[in-house]
Amino acid sequence: MKLTTAQALVRWLLAQRSETLDGREVPLFPGVFAIFGHGNVLGLGTALEEYRDELPVWRGQTEQGMALAAVGYAKATHRRQVCVVTSSIGPGALNMVTAAGVAHANRLPVLLLPGDTFTSRAPDPVLQQVEHFGDPTATVNDAFRAVSRYFDRIVRPEQLLSTLPQVARVLTDPADAGPVTLALPQDVQAETYDFPDALFAPVTHRPQRPRPDRRALTEAAGVLRTARKPLLVLGGGVRYSGAGERALAFAERHGIPVTETTAGRTLVPHGHPLHAGPLGVTGSTSANVLAAEADVVLAVGTRLQDFTTASWTVFSPDVRLITLNAARFDAVKHGALAVVGDADAGLVDLSAQLENQRVDPLWTERAAAERGRWDAHIDTLRAVSGEVPTYAQVVGAVNDLSGPHDYVMTASGGMPGELIGGWRGSGSISMDVEYGFSCMGYELAGAWGAAMAHTDGLVTTMLGDGSYLMLNSELFSAAFAGHPFVAVVCDNDGYAVIARLQEGQGGKPFNNFLGDCRSAHATPPRVDFARHAESLGCAVFTASTVDDVRAAYAKAREAAVAERRPAVVVVRTRPDSWTEAGAWWEVGVPEYLSGREDFEHGKAAQVRYVDRK
Repeated sequence: MKLTTAQALVRWLLAQRSETLDGREVPLFPGVFAIFGHGNVLGLGTALEEYRDELPVWRGQTEQGMALAAVGYAKATHRRQVCVVTSSIGPGALNMVTAAGVAHANRLPVLLLPGDTFTSRAPDPVLQQVEHFGDPTATVNDAFRAVSRYFDRIVRPEQLLSTLPQVARVLTDPADAGPVTLALPQDVQAETYDFPDALFAPVTHRPQRPRPDRRALTEAAGVLRTARKPLLVLGGGVRYSGAGERALAFAERHGIPVTETTAGRTLVPHGHPLHAGPLGVTGSTSANVLAAEADVVLAVGTRLQDFTTASWTVFSPDVRLITLNAARFDAVKHGALAVVGDADAGLVDLSAQLENQRVDPLWTERAAAERGRWDAHIDTLRAVSGEVPTYAQVVGAVNDLSGPHDYVMTASGGMPGELIGGWRGSGSISMDVEYGFSCMGYELAGAWGAAMAHTDGLVTTMLGDGSYLMLNSELFSAAFAGHPFVAVVCDNDGYAVIARLQEGQGGKPFNNFLGDCRSAHATPPRVDFARHAESLGCAVFTASTVDDVRAAYAKAREAAVAERRPAVVVVRTRPDSWTEAGAWWEVGVPEYLSGREDFEHGKAAQVRYVDRK
C-alpha cells in the first residue's frame, strides 16, 4: 500500500485497539491534539484531515496545554487509552517538553509527534531551526530524550515497520508506561513507501498481568507471617491494574490496615474500617501514626516518593519492606524484598500463601480509631469561623456536593495537601492529584483531558491563583470544544504555600506573595479572575464566604453540564491556614536559618536502607 509516512502512521493509529479494565474494547488512540506549523501541517496535518471522521482532532492554544490534557486523559482512563499530540519544530515542540516530564514522572502514556528539521538539509537553516555547530544531526527535539520512555527520529519511512511495535509496547506496558516521542522531519512525513498491509491490521492491547516469581512470593509470605503490625500501602499501580477491590479483599481477609499514596488516593472507601487514611507529608496523622509502628509494610504499586514516605522518616528504622510492583525498577528500591508482578495477580498469589492467617484484632482496629481522630480534626478545620474561607473549607464544600462518580483534580501549591488529606471518597477512584511532577498549570489543561474521558460524572479541578496565571488558555479550548468541568480558583494573593515553606524555616517573606514582590506601583494591579475566565468562554461564579462557595459551586455544576463548557468559581481564600499531617519533608535549609535544627532532627530519623534480615 503506497502511502506517505504520515498517512501510514495515522492508519496504524486507527488500527490499534485497547481493552479497558472492565472488558470493553475501545480505540487505543481516541484522539489527537494538534497545533500545526510549517513542520507538520502538510505532512501529518494533511493525513489527519483525511481521517478526521475516524480520529478526532482537537486544537488547543498552547502545545504544553494540549500535552497536559493528554496526560489528564491517560490518568482518567487508567492508562488504557493514549492521546496523541503534535506540534511543529522549534518553540512548539519545546513547549511539550514540560508535559513530557509530567507524563514521565507519573508513569502515564502519551504519544508526542513533534515535527523535525529536514533530513536532506537542503534548505538549512529553516525557520525555527537551531543549529548545533558540532553536531548537525542534533535538533531541539533531542531535549525530549530525557523525558521520554521511548524516543526515535523517523528519517526513513520504512523505520515505522520496526519502531511502531515498540511504540505500542511502551504505551501499554504496565512496567514501562510513559511518554513516547517520535520526531518527524517534515520532508520524511511527505515521502512515500510501499507499506505492507499487515502493518494496518487491527490489534487489541489487553491489560498485562505478569505473575510474580514463586520464590519471591514464598519469601514475602514468610515475612508477613511474622508480622505483628503489618500495614498495606496502595499506590497508583493498584489503580492501573484495576486491583482496588482485590487489595481491599486481601486486607479484609488478613485484617491488615490500609493506607493510600497520592496516586492511589480514593481506592478505598473513606469510611471502611480498615482505612487508616492517606500516608505521608500531605496525608493524615492517622496513617502516619500506624506507619511509625508498623513492623512490616507491604507497598503495592507505588514508587514510594518523598511526600509519601515523609522523606523516609514515616516508617520505623526496624521496618521490613515488601514491594509488589510491575516495574522491577521500583520494586528493588531501598533494599526492599522485591516481588515483581501485576498488583491484582500478585495479591491473589500472596493471599493464597498466607491462607487464612489474620493479624491481632487490636492492631486491625487501630485503623478506624486513628482515622476517627483525623476525621474529627478535619471536621474542626472545616468548621473554622471567619469571613474569609480556608482551603479546607472550600474542599469541604466541594466534597459535600460531589457525587460518587465525580472526579476531583489538583496539582500544585497548597491544594494537594488539602485534597489528599481531607477528601472523603467513596472508593470509586475519583481523584487525580498530579504530585509526581507538581506541574503548575496542569489543573486546567489536565481537566480538559479528564473531562473528555470521564463522562460518568463531573470533573472538578481545584487550584490557586498562581496556577491559574501559569496556564489558563485551555479554558478556551474546552469551552470551544464543548467539554464541561468546574474549576474552583482560590485567590490568596500569590504563591502562598512556598511563602509558608520559606517563612516556616526561618526565611524572610520574599518574592512569593504579590505584596512581597518588586513592583513599580504603590498600589499594584490585581487580576480579575472572574472577568478573565468569562472572556475565555466560561460560565463564572464568585464567592466570598463558605456559604457563598456552596451556592456558587452548586450553580457552577449545573451550568457546566447544561451549557457544555467549563464553569469557574472564584473565591478569595486565607493564605495562612493549612491541613497539616505532622510529617517531615527534606528541603535544603542553610545553617543560619531557624529551621536547621528541625532539618538535622529529620535527617537523624531518616531510614536510608531497610534491613531485609
